[in-house]
Amino acid sequence: MQPVHFRAIWISDTHLGGRNLQSKKLLNFLQATESESLYLVGDILDLWKLRRDWHWPAINDRIIATILKKAAAGTKVYYLPGNHDEMIRPYCGSNINGVKVVEELVHRAADGSRYLVLHGDRFDCVIQKKKWLADLGSVLYDSLLVINRWYNKISGGLGRPYYSISADIKHRVKKAVNYIGNFEQTVVDEARAKHVDGLICGHIHHAAIRYIDGVLYSNAGDWVESCTALVENNNGTLGIINWHDASSTQELVSTEAYHEDRYRDRCLAPTN
Repeated sequence: MQPVHFRAIWISDTHLGGRNLQSKKLLNFLQATESESLYLVGDILDLWKLRRDWHWPAINDRIIATILKKAAAGTKVYYLPGNHDEMIRPYCGSNINGVKVVEELVHRAADGSRYLVLHGDRFDCVIQKKKWLADLGSVLYDSLLVINRWYNKISGGLGRPYYSISADIKHRVKKAVNYIGNFEQTVVDEARAKHVDGLICGHIHHAAIRYIDGVLYSNAGDWVESCTALVENNNGTLGIINWHDASSTQELVSTEAYHEDRYRDRCLAPTN
């Protein structure tokens, strides 16, 4: 099948090196899509796992090879390190096998909109001030993902759709909801200070796209739970692809008209 073309694609929080990456879906997504620009928005490699439980199956090599093949074929590939791959930050400004490593950059969309792109961990007070708490949270989160993985293996065998236990908890627990809201507002304030139209990030594993106080906030989500990516159509429209679902990417591909409410948490999904 011919790959679906987008002007730009953003993926974040794949956590290669950990056990919870949904590697088959990520590889399938990379092989099923193409773009002029591909942004790897942090926590692509989970280098925290080098301290414990490093996991690198053969499929991870295929994922890396697919990305490098895109770069060799002319796709502009950018790597923006996050907190789990912060060891790569000293290499910002380098070009590694066609992949440009940068701390942040501004993406200009086809409609002229300017979006600041970065991982987002620097807006997280827990990461910045209480690293030990972030480490503990990472361990607990990994444990929850293991439970989530086994739950979906069983429920999938019964024909039930994918369900994210951790995402449901985040949406139900007031403190988690407030944390996400505070993170989003801080990100929006940064975009306004940089005089751009919006900001594209990752980090909190919660895909979203909407206007907040006149600034477009976009988050690419993750590939350990939601399997989401942010994409730009040839006319500058942004949208979220949910690779768990079975509806079509063609909505975004074929949409050319400007809709006033086009960024009201729209969620798009693949044909596979």
